[in-house]
Amino acid sequence: MSYYILDDLEVYQLAETFSNEIWLLVSEWNYFAKETVGKQIVRSADSIGANIDEGYGRYHYKENRDFCYFSRGSILATKGWLIKSRDRDLIPEEQFQALMQKLQTIHLKLNAYLKFIGTKSGQKTDQ
Repeated sequence: MSYYILDDLEVYQLAETFSNEIWLLVSEWNYFAKETVGKQIVRSADSIGANIDEGYGRYHYKENRDFCYFSRGSILATKGWLIKSRDRDLIPEEQFQALMQKLQTIHLKLNAYLKFIGTKSGQKTDQ
């Protein structure tokens, strides 16, 4: 039984699972890596789902879309931090590729959700 309505939204579920995976990954890094790249990547990954959550809670299509755009920005920020993590030998290439693929899936699902919101409000959205 779901106690939280967003649990039924696939893009939200994927974002939350992804951010938890990032949290577990960073928790194993040394102090310096955690304090620099680690905090940034955790914040950006957490922000993906948090913005979907906040936008949904606004109950207004335009605000929901705006927060989804913020979420999309957090996806791109997270991609940047993942690249830095790989380049600084904090994650191996194989894990980097898997995480980037998950982010790409979240990005595509978020774009589909944005399109749905635009359709629902009677307006077209720009992607």
